Amino acid sequence: MFETLADQIDLSDGKALLGLDGRVAVVTGAGSVLPGIGNGRAAAILLARAGAKLVLLDHDLAAAEHTREIIESEGGEAISFAVDVADTQDVADVMAKVAAIHPRIDVLVNNVGIAGPGGHADVVDTEKWDHAMAVNVKSVMLVSRHVIPLMRPEGGSIINISSGAGIRSGHPALLYPTTKAAVLHMSRAMAAHHGEDGIRVNCVAPGAVNTPMVQSRGMDEHLRELRVERSLLKTEGYGWDTGMAVLFLASRLSRWVTGIVLPVDAGYSTASMAVATPPRFD
Repeated sequence: MFETLADQIDLSDGKALLGLDGRVAVVTGAGSVLPGIGNGRAAAILLARAGAKLVLLDHDLAAAEHTREIIESEGGEAISFAVDVADTQDVADVMAKVAAIHPRIDVLVNNVGIAGPGGHADVVDTEKWDHAMAVNVKSVMLVSRHVIPLMRPEGGSIINISSGAGIRSGHPALLYPTTKAAVLHMSRAMAAHHGEDGIRVNCVAPGAVNTPMVQSRGMDEHLRELRVERSLLKTEGYGWDTGMAVLFLASRLSRWVTGIVLPVDAGYSTASMAVATPPRFD
């Protein structure tokens, strides 16, 4: 009568525990701006290690192909496509190709995000603003609208990647935290809309993780130390840490979890905002 999930599966078998073996997972932004492991690449690799079949989407096909090569070198299965996730027709065309190969999708990771233009409301470039809003926010809706019908028959998990900048105030630019707060609240709205379909929607908010995207924006050792010191754990985070959170929310370990925002930031989001904050790269 009170049978639990733990009673139904072999806890000694990691893949059985996660329940992702043979499932299909789509990851946007699955490449990386530089060689290395960013959030999307880490999530894709970890999902593949859990037995999922990966669909890798990125505007840079070569970057997505590199992720595919890593997955296949470990015995996993993946296919990759180039796509502009901010373009309505391009997303529709690519997702039609995906559906022809995988008519059932179990996991979607909306990871794509760019820094966008800097500046406050009185000076920000409005054309760059529109483009970044489309990449960071519209893309979540566009990809989800094609995946949800493929999830609905059996349920699934959507994980949207936001940022600690969407939770906290004080970011030096207006665009980036605005888009990341939008993703955060979109995730909660989607969770309410699709819960009865058995589709869980959650949000991961990485903090000051050291990723290739961050490195491409001028990260140096001094800034790395400052970022470590502002956290409660006093340790550096990486794309793998974001990927682990995605893996949990994609797996059946989180089968009763929806509508949450999971900060992955070494406790920084709970630290006192009265403490002086160094320049941000998240």
